[in-house]
Amino acid sequence: MNQYETVFIVTPVLSEEQMKEAVIRFQEYLRSHGAEIVHEEHWGMRKLAYPIQKKSTGFYHLVEYKAEGTLIAELELAFKRDERIIRFLTVKLDKHAVAYNEKKRKKAKEAKNEKVEA
Repeated sequence: MNQYETVFIVTPVLSEEQMKEAVIRFQEYLRSHGAEIVHEEHWGMRKLAYPIQKKSTGFYHLVEYKAEGTLIAELELAFKRDERIIRFLTVKLDKHAVAYNEKKRKKAKEAKNEKVEA
């Protein structure tokens, strides 16, 4: 299995609950097709670099997962069919990117623990 990272942007016209529902739908889609979700981050509402479908903001969400390569085409087709998703990008991570992401998560966890202790 390869490790992938997908960032997708959900349209800003949805309520917070509808946006979470869209994210959960894709999490369940990945799990039901045999993917193992390694890490997730919700980046919240962000300004887009340029307008997409006459929208200047969107809800960003990142999912890092392990899956077979054939799943990517199916996942991207599901993104294209869902009108709530305005953009997406999937990247296959090499061993260096995986190590970097793990190191970054470890540092963030240590920083969070230091804040709790202080």
